[in-house]
Amino acid sequence: MGGGQTLSLLFGLPAGKTTADDTLPILLEHRREEIRAKQDFYHWRVFVPGLPNYVHIPSYRPPARRNPNRPEWNGYIPGFPILINIKATKFLNSNLRYSFIKTASFFFRLGPMALGFKLRGLVDCKQSWKRLKDIKKIFPANKSIISEYVAEHWTEDSFFGYQYLNGINPGLLRRCTQIPDKFPVTDDMVAPFLGEGTCLQAELEKGNIYLADYRILEGIPSIELNGRKQHHCAPLCLLHFGPEGNMMPIAIQLSQTPGPESPIFLPSDSEWDWLLAKTWVRYAEFYCHEAISHLLETHLIAEAFCLAMLRQLPMCHPLYKLLIPHTRYTLHINTLARELLIAPGQVVERSTGIGLGGFSELIQRRMEELSYTALCLPEDIRARGVEDIPGYYYRDDGLQIWGAVESFVSEIVSIYYPSDASVRDDSELQAWVREIFSEGFLGREDSGVPSSLDTRESLVHYATMVIFNCSAKHYAVSAGQFDSSIWMPNLPPTMQLPPPTSKGQTEPEGFIATLPAVNATCDIIVTLWLLSKEPGDRRPLGTYPEEHFIEEAPRRSIAAFQSRLAQISKDIQKRNKELALPYTYLDPPLIENSVSI
Repeated sequence: MGGGQTLSLLFGLPAGKTTADDTLPILLEHRREEIRAKQDFYHWRVFVPGLPNYVHIPSYRPPARRNPNRPEWNGYIPGFPILINIKATKFLNSNLRYSFIKTASFFFRLGPMALGFKLRGLVDCKQSWKRLKDIKKIFPANKSIISEYVAEHWTEDSFFGYQYLNGINPGLLRRCTQIPDKFPVTDDMVAPFLGEGTCLQAELEKGNIYLADYRILEGIPSIELNGRKQHHCAPLCLLHFGPEGNMMPIAIQLSQTPGPESPIFLPSDSEWDWLLAKTWVRYAEFYCHEAISHLLETHLIAEAFCLAMLRQLPMCHPLYKLLIPHTRYTLHINTLARELLIAPGQVVERSTGIGLGGFSELIQRRMEELSYTALCLPEDIRARGVEDIPGYYYRDDGLQIWGAVESFVSEIVSIYYPSDASVRDDSELQAWVREIFSEGFLGREDSGVPSSLDTRESLVHYATMVIFNCSAKHYAVSAGQFDSSIWMPNLPPTMQLPPPTSKGQTEPEGFIATLPAVNATCDIIVTLWLLSKEPGDRRPLGTYPEEHFIEEAPRRSIAAFQSRLAQISKDIQKRNKELALPYTYLDPPLIENSVSI
């Protein structure tokens, strides 16, 4: 009897096995029975047509309502019934639902700030802010170095450009090789901002011009908040990477349609015209970040990875063992989100300018164009033409982590899959990939997302993509939400006045009146405070206390993975000591294994 088999008998942990390893009919039947039972328990459900499908557990029945004055609460804490009040089963384990520590920490963090705003009358104040400096009065006592830096430098063009590289939405910017017709920027407009001895065409050819295009926002209707119509736009922003090493905005158009009522704003315009134009771009960033980069491309996609794994892979499968730590609490946090954030009467509806309908439409639009390339960091970097921008720490740190994950996954795959044929012949693996394609990506063949895997190399790439997006990518777009938004003008969730249609009209009073009302500001800040910081019971990337693998070979691979992550962290911390603004959003000890907040 081998060592792995001995441990399995002693501790009840199965060794990692594919169907090719279980040759006895009784063992194969046991695998099939486990999968059938889990599929009877976990079901796919349509949340909103056009969005990834999500988990439905039909055995859940909510408790009777106990408060006739607050029927919407149904006598239980919103977000918790599906994963806490459900009858215990062997399939609903501690990996899926919040522990008591995490639950307590989650609500303990929420309570004091929300109560503080309530007592100060901020959450009920429907008025506009009177002065910019009043916004800073809502800063919590435990503000961060980064949040203070944002509040101090938010008006600066260099910081505006920096956020495209190392802010909370670092995957939008693309190299521009030709100015699009819909954005008629001329050399005369921008030549003063390019430096001496050059011109726009020359900078395009050198690869120094970049474009942030928010076309996906075009035509999405805005809603009313506090009885007042909100306003919306889909801007274009042209940026230049100059010899000083800064990414600088050089032209902004607040519409996808050029014309007399859609002027191109320039850094040479009046201070308040230019600041308002940049603030409209940051408003667009709020939606492209929260709805797309964060909610869709990490939370909802991670749930598809998780649910397909639960339904198609038995617990002895090596891929189940590899991936289960990276799905921890994902179903629970997404259930909370569907009940506390993206539900009628909740945060998105009451405090954002496009509401639930706009959020859904935006995600649907992204789903129609989301590609496998966009989910694979090395390919995404190349596709956007941003391989060689200096100071792009998200790219540098992300590629290091991607490489570490890929090396780890490659070792695990080589242990359990001796050939490409063994990948093709693994029916459980193929069912998992196929279900992600059909339920998570809605069967869109033009997405490039595979519906089957034919080689060990393709399996390594796919599993690396899953782990990276469930851990590092999520942390990169989640951890800085509060840092970026606590100074609200840097990331406004709605705008109360329409975009300017001419230059020279903006005054400080008009700028402030355009910003969100006090209650919307506070509602969003409380939410992002809660969602930016991982409450107790953390599992940093590469930390696997459950030890799903019992064999020596995968354990050695885990140790090597942890060692490589530790070295990456040392390098990041050494670099950050030399930076005025450290980039910490991809430091491995801070990254959670899974989408859990």
